Amino acid sequence: MAIFTGAAEPLTKAGFLGVVEDLGVGVPELLAVLAVESKTCGFLPDRRPLILFERHVFHKRTRGAFASSDADLSHPVAGGYLGMAKEYARIARALKLDRRAALMSASWGAGQIMGFNHAAAGFDDVESMVAAMQASEDAQLAAVAAFLRHEDLVAPLRRHDWAGFARRYNGPAYAKHKYDVRLAGAYQMYAAGSLPDVDVRRAQLYLTYLGFAPGAVDGLHGKRSRSAVVTFRQQHGFGSGDRVDKALLQALQERVGGL
Repeated sequence: MAIFTGAAEPLTKAGFLGVVEDLGVGVPELLAVLAVESKTCGFLPDRRPLILFERHVFHKRTRGAFASSDADLSHPVAGGYLGMAKEYARIARALKLDRRAALMSASWGAGQIMGFNHAAAGFDDVESMVAAMQASEDAQLAAVAAFLRHEDLVAPLRRHDWAGFARRYNGPAYAKHKYDVRLAGAYQMYAAGSLPDVDVRRAQLYLTYLGFAPGAVDGLHGKRSRSAVVTFRQQHGFGSGDRVDKALLQALQERVGGL
């Protein structure tokens, strides 16, 4: 099993709606944050948390000790990203140089919270945070909620102050990367369109883990999603059709647990 592979449980209705109620924000507002940070999914197909390793943070936290020997991992300027699963090749090397600094220097999960923000996200140390990120998207979202409260970001999110929110959530370079524009666009899309079905989304992520290729893990039961459900049902004797129900979710969860 690859490093950082955990239970990787998908988001639940209780987990999502609990955070919405706790923060007092709308569903579209919270979805907008997740859409911009992680395209709403906190796990890779191999069940490891989505990460992004920041070489400039590692450089700062190790005081440039590895700048000469490992310049692609330790550099004063951000960059060198490989994306998705390839980011684990980067952090695996950094872990051998300085484990704590490496964990601190990556952003984790659906909300892409930096490891060095573990306390703001509600954890005593970065190892505890990373363990939670491996466990479930509910845990990832709870960390996002804790971080938003700690950083006084709930009010800007409620009033749709996208620039103010992005400035504090994404840093001073938010405008360069158009985080505020992307947040506004994502919010408008969710506010005007169909909201995701969390149960469908759970099925999609389980199906992704099992290799059934349902497409985007977005809670929208489109053609690829329906086809994946049909194929799974046929192969495992769960009848015909593309419906997502409790029995299907239980079967999917059990099979993922057996991987």
